[in-house]
Amino acid sequence: MSDSGGFDLDEYLAHIGWEGERRADLGTLRGVHLAHMRGIPFENLDALRRTAPSLELPDLMAKLVRGRRGGYCYEHNTLLATALRALGFGVTLLAARVVVGADRFESRPRTHMALLVEVPDDPRPYLADVGFGAIGALLEPVPVVVGGEFEGAGRRHRFVQVPHAGPLELLVLQAYSDGNGDGTWQPQYAFTLEPFEHVDFEVINWHIATNPRSPFTKGLFVQRVTPDRHLLLHGRVLTETRSDGAVSERELTDEGEVRRVLDEEFGIAAPEGMKLLS
Repeated sequence: MSDSGGFDLDEYLAHIGWEGERRADLGTLRGVHLAHMRGIPFENLDALRRTAPSLELPDLMAKLVRGRRGGYCYEHNTLLATALRALGFGVTLLAARVVVGADRFESRPRTHMALLVEVPDDPRPYLADVGFGAIGALLEPVPVVVGGEFEGAGRRHRFVQVPHAGPLELLVLQAYSDGNGDGTWQPQYAFTLEPFEHVDFEVINWHIATNPRSPFTKGLFVQRVTPDRHLLLHGRVLTETRSDGAVSERELTDEGEVRRVLDEEFGIAAPEGMKLLS
């Protein structure tokens, strides 16, 4: 990962609203993770303009902390990884295949960044991820243990191991969904514990932000998490999922309304003159 020069831990923690302990323990890891999820929105405005966002720390601080903007996985998790290392945690970058809706896991490339976190005096590694733009995302980190399930801030997850042609175990993060009242486990992404480096994600970031076939270059995708709801803006469709499971949806009328909703509901100041709808 790039040098931590340009990163200000005090400013970052103040921005996400974390006023708790600054120890390398599980309570701090969970608290900072949840505060980040609620404090910085997910958005793809740069990729929508076919521009790869910078992953350098001064630029991430300027955009995600000071600039009334959000970002996608490489930006969010680079920022969180830097903060966790500054707090004394060990962090390894992982690359995952997003498999939501996939028939074959192998059909999806490794394009998602997640974090493997080592907590001192805890033998279990934890999966942390504040950059997964889906309602099945982790709100708190979970131990990487196959078998059983884990609850964090109202969401339930588990890991399953699946066979594949490779020497490393392939793990799949699943999220519990009760949207239809029948309760099912939905695959989110698949990964091995092979470490990746910052330079690997520089290449992946450029591909995802500039390739015309990338989903992030085709339409607006923004989400925000609060204690009582999950907001998603996909194109011009705004979906609100309440903590009790109630879902409401409406279609925004035009660019002006989209810009207003980004400002008022997501806390995002869209660049002037940018076309937000295709």
